[in-house]
Parts: sequence; C-alpha cells; structure tokens
Amino acid sequence: MPRKAAQLSEADKHAAEGGAVAVDRALFVLSVFREGDSALGLAELAVRSGLYKSTLLRLLASLEHARLVQRLPDGRYGLGAEVARLNAVYAASFSLEAVVMPALRQLVQATRESAAFHIEQGEHRLCLYRVDSPQPVRDHIRAGDVLPRNRGAGGRVLRAFAGARGEIYQRIRDEGVIALIGDRSPDIAGVSSPVFGPAGDLRGALTLTCPTPRFSPAFRDQVLDAARQLTLALGGTFPTFVPATSEALTESAATTATRED
Repeated sequence: MPRKAAQLSEADKHAAEGGAVAVDRALFVLSVFREGDSALGLAELAVRSGLYKSTLLRLLASLEHARLVQRLPDGRYGLGAEVARLNAVYAASFSLEAVVMPALRQLVQATRESAAFHIEQGEHRLCLYRVDSPQPVRDHIRAGDVLPRNRGAGGRVLRAFAGARGEIYQRIRDEGVIALIGDRSPDIAGVSSPVFGPAGDLRGALTLTCPTPRFSPAFRDQVLDAARQLTLALGGTFPTFVPATSEALTESAATTATRED
C-alpha cells in the first residue's frame, strides 16, 4: 500500500479546493524555483516542496515532457523552454493590451467586421486579442485560439516578415497588406497588415475577417491605416509601402497556392 505522509506537504497545503492533486503538486514544484536558482537537485526540490522523492520523480517526468522543466546532464533540474514561451506570451499581452484593444474596437466600429491581433507561436500563430463583429454571421475564432501560420491573411503576414520566400510573401513585404478570400476557410475573407515596435521588430499582425460575401476592397486601406496607427501608438515607425495595383487587390486561395515557393 502507498505510504501516507505523517503531515501535509507544502505542496498539499497550497492545493486548490476542488482541484486535481497531481496538477496542484506539479505546479507547486515549479513555484519552488526562486530568483537566482539556475538548477536544483532532487534533494533540494524534496526539501522545498515537502514531497517524497518518488513522487517528485513522477511529477518531474510529466513536467519535463511538457518542457516546463529540463533535466541537466548533472542530474539537476532547471526551468524549461515552455516557461520562457509562456512568459513571452504573458509579457506581450500585458504590455500590448491597453494599446491593441482600442485599435481593434475602432476597426470593428469602422467596418462592422471582426478584428484580431495575431503573434507567432512556433509553427503556428496565436490569436492574442479579438473583437467580434456586431453582426450575427461571422467567423467564431476566439482570443487564445491557435491557428495555422501558412494559411489565412494573418498567418501570411507573419510568415512574410519572418522571411518566407515566394511571390505572395514578397508582395506582402512590398505592399504591407494582403487580402485573401478562402485561404483559411472557404467562406471567410481576411485582410491583414504588420504591426511594428520601437526597434522595428514585428510585434504581430492586425487582421480583419468577414464572411466572403461581405468582403470589400476598401478593407485593405482601412486595415493598413489601422496597422500604421497602432505601430505609431507602440512607438514604432511604419514603413513606406508600395501601393497595390488594381489587378492585385485580392487573392483567392487557388491563386495564393500557385504563388508560394
């Protein structure tokens, strides 16, 4: 039979009421890392958490699988890459929200369509912020959703300014905006433009989406102007882009596919 602790561990003292014990314990193990800790041995983790080493090893195996901790060659444990990614997402949302959300609301008010702000997340993109269209028929992506980076106007913009090759991506870099019909979903059109920070770094993609029948070529200029204003609000400098020709205002999914490397 499993051995019972004579008294509650520190991890169990901080458990959430009605929560999952294993999850509470794993999260508490992460919390015992303090400023200045580069790595901790199993014995030190056991002392700080009050957990048995056998229990700790199981928790650490799960945390390592999720890249929340990493096991070093000397057997000690340090925080993993996923912690850095989550911190970056948190830092971005914390610093950007007060500026981005008003820009999205203003764009929605002007177009009556849905507006979102996307950032890169590995091989995907994260919808960091979203304001829905007031109209009942719309796409139903939510803030926090992960979307493909190689489909949809927002994904194409992120790839273009990450250096993707191909005619479509060069056009995005030249014109600063892209309008696509049916690229991510057959019945959805999207328009997107890059947003830059003070150092000229890409902060994300400002994207407008709507059902295909409601698409208007005027959305290109509205999204481009909104991205310019948002860049300025973030302290950045918006590049001077080449105006698009009338023949190249909108791409279909089929056309886009033929223009990729």
